[in-house]
Amino acid sequence: MRIGILGGSFNPVHMGHLILASDALERAELDRVLLVPCGIPPHKRTAELADSTHRVEMLTAAVADDQRLEVCTLEVERGGVSYTIDTVRELKRRLGRAELWLIMGTDCLYELHTWKAVYELLTECNLAVFARPGEDRLRPERIRLQPPWPERLISGILRGHQVEISSSEIRRRVASGASIRYFVPPPVERYIREHGLYSKGDHQS
Repeated sequence: MRIGILGGSFNPVHMGHLILASDALERAELDRVLLVPCGIPPHKRTAELADSTHRVEMLTAAVADDQRLEVCTLEVERGGVSYTIDTVRELKRRLGRAELWLIMGTDCLYELHTWKAVYELLTECNLAVFARPGEDRLRPERIRLQPPWPERLISGILRGHQVEISSSEIRRRVASGASIRYFVPPPVERYIREHGLYSKGDHQS
């Protein structure tokens, strides 16, 4: 079985996340994609991070009618800073012989060298790397990893739907009173509205 891992803060989950997961299912020929919300992200500011309960609920609502997508709360339950290598190790223990594919955009390649135990990670799972808008011509020297990894990663880049939506943009739109219709699934839009998330004065609790 080929299982994809799509991690992130999902603060909130949006259509870009779901389209990326769908592209990965098709392009990498995956059987299932696990959406893994982080506990505390190691490379992002946490001031605007909604409580994990909200982020998990929004994810669950977003994928409720798609059996190919599954919310995995491993990092939230573990607590603390979320490192991908720890998640991959635990999933390999739980899933046995399943072939794991870590899903990411090309923008992540530039910071891979800062990831915990990155070379172990690269040997423990496969990478399904999708081109991001404006990232069509990648140079190996921009990926600060030991050979042959830069060339190997670039040669395997996949093409999917390039959707320019970000969680930070959605948070700004909510705070300013702008519509987020079509940016997020309808259940997520309702959840944000009903719980007052990302509005001015919200403490994300």
